[in-house]
Amino acid sequence: MFKKVLIANRGEIAVRIIRACKEWGIGTVAIHSDVDSDSMHVRLADESVCIGSHQPQNSYLNIPAIMSAVDVTGAEAIHPGYGFLSENYKFADVIQKHGIKFIGPSAEIIKKMGDKIEAKKIAKQYGLPVIEGSDGGVKNVSEAKSICKKIGYPVLIKASGGGGGKGMKIVESENKLDELFSMARLEAKKYFGNDEVYIEKYFMRPRHIEVQVLSGKNRTVHLHERDCSVQRKHQKLIEETPSPVLDEKTRTDLLNKTVKMVESIGYEGAGTVEYIYENGKFYFLEMNTRVQVEHPVTEVQTGIDIVKEQIWIAHSGNTALKQGDISARGHSIECRINAEDPSKNFQPSPGVISVCHQPSGFRTRVDGSIFQGCKITPYYDSLICKLICKGRNRTEAIQRTMRSLNEFVIDGIVTTIDLHKKILSHEKFISSEFDTNWLGKEKFY
Repeated sequence: MFKKVLIANRGEIAVRIIRACKEWGIGTVAIHSDVDSDSMHVRLADESVCIGSHQPQNSYLNIPAIMSAVDVTGAEAIHPGYGFLSENYKFADVIQKHGIKFIGPSAEIIKKMGDKIEAKKIAKQYGLPVIEGSDGGVKNVSEAKSICKKIGYPVLIKASGGGGGKGMKIVESENKLDELFSMARLEAKKYFGNDEVYIEKYFMRPRHIEVQVLSGKNRTVHLHERDCSVQRKHQKLIEETPSPVLDEKTRTDLLNKTVKMVESIGYEGAGTVEYIYENGKFYFLEMNTRVQVEHPVTEVQTGIDIVKEQIWIAHSGNTALKQGDISARGHSIECRINAEDPSKNFQPSPGVISVCHQPSGFRTRVDGSIFQGCKITPYYDSLICKLICKGRNRTEAIQRTMRSLNEFVIDGIVTTIDLHKKILSHEKFISSEFDTNWLGKEKFY
């Protein structure tokens, strides 16, 4: 096993990785920016290196600085977490060329599956249904109009090299196409350094379903699916498993086809294949070649430690799991708690946490990096922790999550805890009569 791993990330995911490494008996190195010197991941790691200022491009996105930290500390492997450089194939390539192990798939696979257009072609090749749209990047408005006329409005313009809702525009009619096409390209260039966009048919009431996989040279296994349909502007807020809208036949078909594709491309590590689901049919959306924010809800449901498995696969090349080892019982829900004010259009809420009491109890888990006195800065993503609860069924999972949210106390900043209470008590959530657009239509404040 590795003797020392450097975590190229911050916040709750860095803490999560450090804990997994400690259970393997692996030494840990935390990198951090100047404003993160007193953060939880720095406190928990065996060693820490300041690699730059608070601007991400000077620290957590600074590949030379990260590689210098590797040289100084003698780390044998790098875990990228999620976000930042986790899906940057150039970063993975640099690491591999320096003889350091990247805890994730190869640079080639990251590049191939990170390109949304290429990934769509691969999915289609291996029998996954794909969303109707352009076959590749759309070069100009004239070409866009031709494609939109063929598939019909509304359509979705998406950045080829991105995600997270950036460079994504819904076009309801042709008279809006010129403006939104230009805006999508500008955003894509700004956020991903690549202005290529493509076009897909837009679904009016879709669910967002994704399949968690672990894959080694020997085999690929799935850890069942997650339903991530409670979203705000394409950002997930609540995830649950199993999906309450899938029947067993559709679920089995979805899981089997996903495993077949992932195995066929020679994938190694943890990954997630995402789908749109509407009117009883699912369509390939994209593949995330990393651990996801919502991985704990699958861990709670299956009893499998995904991060420890990532590390084992990176070390051995194989997964120790067999499909028959993995069973999912009951129902699990995850709430992402952000330092944002929902009553002010989700305005970020930086500051110092003056009181912090986290819930506990039967089948209740909190993943985070917060503590009383810690400072939430305005420079990074607003996610501060995640609450995960499991029940015998969906009703009990909702009840346990509500009980835990009521126990949660975070003072000094505004959070989304109150919003989660309102969502979980809403009749449409309880009856599972919602889609990815639901949250934007409801007036919770």
